[in-house]
Amino acid sequence: DPCRNFHCKRGKVCHADKQGKPFCICQDPAACPPTKDYEHVCGTDNKTYEGTCQLFGTKCQLEGTKMGRQLHLDYMGSCKYIPPCTDYEVDQFPLRMRDWLKNILVQYYERDLNTSGILTEKQRNKVKKIYQNDKRLVAGDHPVELLLHDFEKNYHMYVYPVHWQFHQLDQHPVDRLLTHSELAPLRASLVPMEHCITRFFQECDGDQDKLIALKEWCHCFGIKE
Repeated sequence: DPCRNFHCKRGKVCHADKQGKPFCICQDPAACPPTKDYEHVCGTDNKTYEGTCQLFGTKCQLEGTKMGRQLHLDYMGSCKYIPPCTDYEVDQFPLRMRDWLKNILVQYYERDLNTSGILTEKQRNKVKKIYQNDKRLVAGDHPVELLLHDFEKNYHMYVYPVHWQFHQLDQHPVDRLLTHSELAPLRASLVPMEHCITRFFQECDGDQDKLIALKEWCHCFGIKE
């Protein structure tokens, strides 16, 4: 099969010509496999697609047009009303996000105690210090005042989780800069629960070059190092 090891970008599929040479063509959205309701996604055109296959196939067919350039994955799930993010809410967002990242790492560490594999040894050693700290604020729905107080008192516990998330996202390529597509997996999964995340990322890009540098990312989360 000439297409076996031939890679096509999202929205395209491999076909072979008469000579058996592989090439990429746009995925026909109508030919995408059926999906469940929970696999539906919302595009930036505020239209619900049955899955990412249908969304990126549609984007491919619109390639070269303004609509094609503007169409991206907005968030996971069917389209719904997302309330605007207020100034007050966007100011509180980093408090919840920092706490969430710290607790994600602690959960990974606990899971790795039984079956290793999620975190590397270096990462486990970093998280171990947070996990074993008796001053650690345990996971829960905490008031903003408590999150702010904990950040000021236990600042050192939040530095690594913020750095870790940046490097988890910085993959295509690894260049200490986050592009729109690198941010998309985190953004798309959180928008339905955290409606301020889009505005937060926009305001993180201090120089408005459509890239978030490590320094900009840390500044947004109040991390000095």
